[in-house]
Amino acid sequence: MPLFSRKKKPSDDARKRLEYQMCLAKEAGADDTLDISRCELSEVPYGVFATCKVLQKKVLIIHTNNLTSLVPKSCSLLSLITVKVLDLHDNQLASLPADIGQLAALQVLNLERNLLKSLPQSIGDLAQLQVLNVKGNKLRALPGSVSGLRSLRALDVSGNELQELPRVLAHARSLQTLTLDASAMTYPPPDICSAGTEAIQQFLCKECGIAYYPPSQYLLPTLESDGGGTSVDEVDRTVEKYLEEESEWQNKFMDYEKRKERKTQEKLEFERRLNVGQREQALLVQQLNSHKDEILQTVREEQQRLEQGLSKHQRCLEEERLKLLQQLKDTEQGIASRIQKLLEDNQRQKRSSDILKSLENERIRMEQLMAITQEETEQLRRREVASAMQQMLAETYKNKLLQMTSESRRQDLVSQACSSLAEMDQKFQQILAWQQLDQNKAVSQILQQIEMQKTAFEALQVKKDLMHRQIRNQIKLIETELLQLTQLELKRQELDTEMLQ
Repeated sequence: MPLFSRKKKPSDDARKRLEYQMCLAKEAGADDTLDISRCELSEVPYGVFATCKVLQKKVLIIHTNNLTSLVPKSCSLLSLITVKVLDLHDNQLASLPADIGQLAALQVLNLERNLLKSLPQSIGDLAQLQVLNVKGNKLRALPGSVSGLRSLRALDVSGNELQELPRVLAHARSLQTLTLDASAMTYPPPDICSAGTEAIQQFLCKECGIAYYPPSQYLLPTLESDGGGTSVDEVDRTVEKYLEEESEWQNKFMDYEKRKERKTQEKLEFERRLNVGQREQALLVQQLNSHKDEILQTVREEQQRLEQGLSKHQRCLEEERLKLLQQLKDTEQGIASRIQKLLEDNQRQKRSSDILKSLENERIRMEQLMAITQEETEQLRRREVASAMQQMLAETYKNKLLQMTSESRRQDLVSQACSSLAEMDQKFQQILAWQQLDQNKAVSQILQQIEMQKTAFEALQVKKDLMHRQIRNQIKLIETELLQLTQLELKRQELDTEMLQ
């Protein structure tokens, strides 16, 4: 989709005609007419409003163009405050400005063959308007403010979709000529509309309940405002003055074609001078081209600088990404080595604690056995001393008995020690099984932590890839905007060149 929708440019002949008419209107001794008709205009140039305001033009002719609006942007309708004749026929106007009533001096308004669907309410403020031509539009009704047209003498509403006239039109007492499509009218009835302007005004005055008087009594708003208090001589002088002005305007319109022939000759002279100006302009174009090349070179250098900055930024981002990856790898290796060391330390501690416990248990058992053996030996010695004192002869027999009993006791102790060792072995195996289970749980937890770390690393990697993708997208957007700025700069230079031409 293009950024700017270009309007159709006028042809060379139309542009030359516009330039000629604008220059002709600004020359010393020019009349009060500004004619820019048949210039293929889609909007009124700003210079037209400025010329009418400064030189106080009274006739503005803009017919046979492609106008869709009367007032362009940054312009005010008050610039046409001195205009008395405004000719806008054969255009494409769909509406009039809402403040059209500000043209207090306007006497003739020609809007024939446009696309008007309605007239603004402010049109009733045109107290000096004498001729209103809206023939060949799309009007469906006239605004009630037409009752304010105190000086209206001719009104043409034919060729529209109009079926009813406003009742307040009866207050336009100076109306002499009313042109309409009588067969399409419903109010007033077609037979009254066919009878002429006087019959229509009589009908509307009767509907409004006011008396009808001929238009000759309301030729000027001055007479109406005086309310009959003016003397007959003053009325005659006013009528004569008005008739003189009317004949003067008619003579101006009749002499318009003669002036056009004279202006055609002046146009040939202007074209000759224009050729001289074009040669001078060629030198300006060369200077503009050199200036344009300098601007393009500056834009290229700026673009290269931006590209270098972007490439440098990309390299910095890539280096940071590689550093982060290396740091993640080093961190992962350190975590793995630490986990391995922790596992080895746990195994060593478990083994050393098991060995220490077993040695401690064995030492306690041996001490107990040695204590029991010493107590029994002391008892036997006491018995032997007593028996030696009492029975010296039974010593051998008793020694044998003591040996037998000690042997049996030793065997009993050995059997008890074996059984206790077997029980200790079972408990040791059970403890080893529990330790194995704890070790398996610890290994599973460590593996789970490793998986979680891998998942976190993958998520971090995905996040960094997303960040890089966003950075690439932003770089593409920046490139697109730079391209658009370059195109806009080229278009602006073309427009500047066209404006200079």
